[in-house]
Amino acid sequence: MTMVKQISLFDIHQLLEMESSHRYDAIFSVIDIQPIFQLFSKKTLKGAPRELNDGAMIQSLIIRIVERIPTIKDLVKRLVHDPLFRFDCGFLVSDVVPSESSYSRMIQVISESDVLDKMNDTLIKTAMLEGFLHDEHVAIDASHFEARDAFTPSKKKAPKTPKKRGRKTKAERAVWLAEQVEKKGNQSTYEKELKEQLDIPLETLWKDVPIEPKWGVKKNSKGKNTFWFGYKAHLAVSTKSQYIITRLMSSVFLASRKCMKWQLKMHTYTCQIPWLTLRD
Repeated sequence: MTMVKQISLFDIHQLLEMESSHRYDAIFSVIDIQPIFQLFSKKTLKGAPRELNDGAMIQSLIIRIVERIPTIKDLVKRLVHDPLFRFDCGFLVSDVVPSESSYSRMIQVISESDVLDKMNDTLIKTAMLEGFLHDEHVAIDASHFEARDAFTPSKKKAPKTPKKRGRKTKAERAVWLAEQVEKKGNQSTYEKELKEQLDIPLETLWKDVPIEPKWGVKKNSKGKNTFWFGYKAHLAVSTKSQYIITRLMSSVFLASRKCMKWQLKMHTYTCQIPWLTLRD
């Protein structure tokens, strides 16, 4: 697949004013998808030829986000019924439209690699060199993302034994203290208090982030609780250029303050912009 590299990034407002085909060309002229494509390249020339156009599939996944196509099912339906859209995504007339399961396997391979992290780091460095990222503040906040996984009902908890009133005896207090020490020792990384996370290496923080979809709740602008089943995205965003400096996806119950150290470390680790200040 031929890639035409552009010498500079484009402005987001100019991108939105373009026609769809020109918009796609502008996006893929500055985004090098070869690192993703390498995940699916054949290691040897032997064996059966590939039946699917992996490069076009990768491009269609990016175009799906641009066009706000909600699901992979809708993307496949659009590719089947819209030949012009299929051509804009990079598919040839002779190519077979991929199935939903083919897209699911591709997304799983991409999610299990760190290729997107490296691509984002490269994009940030390019934005710095070209002057797009030069403001002095970064805002940190969290936002919810709904999951499409089926909700698994939680197991019913056994009723708690009523606490005994009054002060504990020395023997009971010794048993209670031993239980607390054992409970604290079995805590996961993000169950620990914030002060106990300060000396944990970045690699451990990254590895131990809980990513299972859960039920979350937060108040909207009207003060009413809104519920969602899914994830929480913790983002550090440049306040002027709106580039995402660093990001973290987690379960909804992970508090933003517990991700602060990760964001500070990742901010220095990936971008190395000492003159930026963080604002929550």
